[in-house]
This record gives sequence, structure tokens and C-alpha cells, in this order.
Amino acid sequence: KSAGQRNARAQCNLGECYYYGRGVSENKQEAVKWYRKAAGQGLARAQYLFGFSYYRGQGILKDYQEAVKWYRKAAEQGNAEAQYKLGNCYYFGHGVSENKQEAVKWYRQSADQGNAEAQYDLGQCYYWGQGVSRDYQEAVKWYLNAAHRGKARAMRDIGFCYATGRGVPKDYQEARKWNHKAKVLDLKTYEEFTFETTEE
Repeated sequence: KSAGQRNARAQCNLGECYYYGRGVSENKQEAVKWYRKAAGQGLARAQYLFGFSYYRGQGILKDYQEAVKWYRKAAEQGNAEAQYKLGNCYYFGHGVSENKQEAVKWYRQSADQGNAEAQYDLGQCYYWGQGVSRDYQEAVKWYLNAAHRGKARAMRDIGFCYATGRGVPKDYQEARKWNHKAKVLDLKTYEEFTFETTEE
């Protein structure tokens, strides 16, 4: 009823109900219809979700350029998820020209708001020197932020940094500790990570 009266938040919430099949049958097209209405009224979350629908091609034809357009609207309003996704678009060149520096800019804005995915990817940019000068200490800083928010892959990479002495003093005990944390949280992530712990 509220959505029918043009309440943007209600429209967005109703869209999510249709998207996930909560209280109604799952219907991505109906979800997109309500996202569009709320996004058109300037609601940042709806703009993000509308962009995400375009990006994934769910309920609407896939269109990276439209995704970028709506991600940007939401990102400029401070939506951390949209900032992160916009960063990804610049990083991979989806809907915009590839631009690692621009990706880092949006990752940083999202990371500063506590988005663990953005914190991890910003750490990766510093680790590999993508869009910024390579800086292992800065990489570890962002990995730690992501790890404290439960990102198993960040825990694994902190372990690797301790094992190799990149950004932190080499410390096999710390490496094992972080590797174990990753293992407890996500076995698949753990299995992808190996390092030599035998001291010469």
C-alpha cells in the first residue's frame, strides 16, 4: 500500500521481497519494476539495486553502461555497496574504460565506510601496485580491516604476508595463526593457500 503511494523506501523494500521471494513468489522482473520507481525518486539503495540488476541481467537485459550509470548515482550519495561495485566496473572495464586509479578512488570511499570487500580489494591494489604505488604495509593495513570484518581471504593473505615478510616482519607463528583463522572460517579459502613454514 505504501509503495503504491510512491513511498520510495517501501517501493525498494517491495522490490527486494520480489527479488528474494520473501512473502511473495520470486519475480526478478517485478523486483526491477519497483527498484526503478524508487531509484527514479533518488533513493540511493534502490539506485544501487537497479544498477545491480542491470549488471547481472536479472529481471532486465544485462547492460553494463546502465549499471554504471545507476551505481554512480548511488555512489555519489555515499552508498558503500555502489561505491564498491563502481570501483569494480572501473577495475575490469565493465561499462566504462578500464581505469585502475579510478577503481582505487571508489574502493577507498567504500572501504572507509567499512565495506569488507572494498577493504580487501584496496589491499590487493596496494599489494600488486594496481592504480597506486605498491605498498605492502598499506596492503596489510587494509587486509587487517577486512579480516576483522570476517573476510577469510584477507586472513589468508595476512598469513602469506607474515610468511614472506611483506609489509610485516617475517613471523611463521603469526602466519599459521592467520592461516588457521581462514581455515576455520572458510575451508575452500584455506585450501587455496600454501606457504613454506620450515625455517632455513
